[in-house]
This record gives sequence, structure tokens and C-alpha cells, in this order.
Amino acid sequence: MSSQNTGAFIPTTNVWDVSEIYQTDVTSDAFKELLVRLYQNLNLMSIGVNARDAGIYDTSEFVCGQVYFPDPALRSSSTTTPTQRPVYRKVINFGALPAVGGVPKQVAHGITITDTLIFTRIYGTAKRTTISYSSVPLPNPGSSVMGAIRLEVREDDVYITTLGDNSAWNAYVTLEYLK
Repeated sequence: MSSQNTGAFIPTTNVWDVSEIYQTDVTSDAFKELLVRLYQNLNLMSIGVNARDAGIYDTSEFVCGQVYFPDPALRSSSTTTPTQRPVYRKVINFGALPAVGGVPKQVAHGITITDTLIFTRIYGTAKRTTISYSSVPLPNPGSSVMGAIRLEVREDDVYITTLGDNSAWNAYVTLEYLK
């Protein structure tokens, strides 16, 4: 792997000759070396699998595999050890966008908001129910298809505000956050 490549890569070049395993004396140093190499390969695979960003978008809270740097407020002298922080993901099936412009529609997100919770990404999409293959990202600065759409998360709910009647659009909102 060159220094320009980053990410989790699971090695695929380790080929094991099965006949060697059957012929190796289980009390020999060669067998012990084989076991060490097998454990090392399993460790590399575990690290790679655990370091991925899972493509699971569920309506229940899910640890998605992303990690953030340790909380900057923590120090080595803190009672809590500074560690990488896991990112949680939850999808809100928002339903129809607001029917009245300027009046937000709200849908409960079911996330317990604490002083330490930080949203890392808030995004979504809306699909028009009356026309096939017409979708827009959320939030949306505005387009010829529809006006601007504001997306906001508050203590208990997700709020979407539009400029006009956009009730013909159904939305999913994805929330990613640290606890």
C-alpha cells in the first residue's frame, strides 16, 4: 500500500497450502509459526472489518463503524481515558414534507440528547410521489423543482421547513452523531 492510499485494506495474497498443514508435526516450531501467522491474518481481517463504515441505514440506532478523534476536553489526567469515539447512525422516515410554506413539520427522532451528544452529519433525500425518478437532497438551497428546504434537529424532533406546498415529496433524514 502506498502512502497515498488510506483506509482499511484486508490482505488477499496469503495462500495456504493445505497439504503442508496436514504434514506438519503439531509439536514442531513450524506448526507454531503457522498458528502465529494465522492469528496475525485473522487480526488484520478483524481490524479491517471493524474499521469500515457500514452501509447499514436503519431506523434504530446503529454504530456505523466511523470513529472520531478523542474528545479534546479529555486529558491523560481525566477520570475518563481519551479514546476514539464511535459514530452512531439513525434514519428517520420523515414522510411527507410540509404542506404549508414557512411552517415547519416535525417528526420525533427518539435520540436522547445530552451535553456530550454532537451531530456529525444531518442529511437526507426527498422523492416526489407523483413523478417517478424525481429526487432532491436535503437540506436543499432551492431549485426550479422546489424552493429552499431547511433541515434542523432539535432536542426531540427533526424539523423540515419549505417555502411552499411540498407535501407530494416523501423524505428520509439520516442523523449521525457522537455520544
